Amino acid sequence: MKARPARSQPGPRWPRANRPPAIQYRQDQLRALSHWQADHHHVLSWPVPESVLGRFQECLSGHMVLPVGVVGPLAVNLGDYRLDETGCVQESGRTSEYVFVPLAHTEGGLSASVQRGVRAVGLAGGIHTHVLADRMTRDSCFVFGSTQEALRLADWLADRQTEMVAWLRQARHAPPAAALPPVSSHAVLRGLETHVVGPMCHVLYRFTTGDACGPNMMTRNAYALNQGFIRERFARQTGLEPLHVFVETNMGGDKKPSHAFFQFPGHGKVVMAEATLPEAVLRRVLHVRADDVLALEHAGLHGSHASGMQSFAFTPASAVAAIFAATGQDLGMVGTSSMAHDSVSRTEDGIHITIRLSGLEVGTLGGGTSLPHAQAYLRLMDCLGSGKVYRFAQLIAATALCLEISATASMAAAGSQNFVQAHSERGGER
Repeated sequence: MKARPARSQPGPRWPRANRPPAIQYRQDQLRALSHWQADHHHVLSWPVPESVLGRFQECLSGHMVLPVGVVGPLAVNLGDYRLDETGCVQESGRTSEYVFVPLAHTEGGLSASVQRGVRAVGLAGGIHTHVLADRMTRDSCFVFGSTQEALRLADWLADRQTEMVAWLRQARHAPPAAALPPVSSHAVLRGLETHVVGPMCHVLYRFTTGDACGPNMMTRNAYALNQGFIRERFARQTGLEPLHVFVETNMGGDKKPSHAFFQFPGHGKVVMAEATLPEAVLRRVLHVRADDVLALEHAGLHGSHASGMQSFAFTPASAVAAIFAATGQDLGMVGTSSMAHDSVSRTEDGIHITIRLSGLEVGTLGGGTSLPHAQAYLRLMDCLGSGKVYRFAQLIAATALCLEISATASMAAAGSQNFVQAHSERGGER
């Protein structure tokens, strides 16, 4: 007769609520761990009231301090952008100014490299930035018993976008149905596409979300359309009921880099930054020749192609992540937001270099942007609040380009000695 396996002992109770007794209980449990050290108690003391921090995540127990380097002054020529009635980005003017940019990180050499890029572009006339498009996407899926039924839904949806936009507008002013969350007035439906795979009909919604990054409001509106509009009306008119309805099924581009959203119109903000660097600046500040940069780009293009790399760029994720951490952005979106395509071309006396970010998911309202430190750093860039999101997106692209310029020059010059030396001196390892 086999002995029964011993029942495992449950771990300590771990409440997720952020009421003071629950926070104190979690902290006491951490202090009681055998490997915890009293020298670490400072992470359990609040730099701002726990009632403030507790609004931003569950299981609040401590805090993290990241060093912030401020780089600048960055010379940049920015476009003033607004959405027209159809949701297309329109430029109404341009301004040139100097901006300081916060970088929160622990990557040795990063701030120094960005600052070197800032100096180079400053001597070369600054950076020009452009916003090309603005769409947030959510991919819902209706699963049926057959391909024929999935195709029936795709056909039914083909000419109903205008009707769905009107339904959402009306739903904003109606009392919320018991089974549906409140509809957001800021997430505006701008496009609708279907993609049938076997018995599955994917429905790709394209929204604009104002100055907020918008994934939560977009999710609420997609869910409302799925359950309150499509499911109810399609079943009534055709007699067909889906077996499953999912609000997101991996074709929406959210937090997962994909080739579809590397292309136009992307997921989030599509932004470009460009600069022209004369040979004199390349040699004086970056210690590299134009021909060396072009040779590296040629080799890097082949390396990207051979490895199947999603993007073609040097290291934009470092700049994107550092700005995200400083300004309260969703860190899960760094991967999609740093999908980039660099290009370098020869000019009569130097190089022209650009970076295109196809999936920049950012906001200047809502979420972590309400944290006191994030608000301070957003305000430093004059990017806090309504009407600022396109300015913010352009400054991220400009900063990423400064890093691309400096890091590329380090790799291109003198057998990459400058790149190796910089990381040896500032990398934090010996």
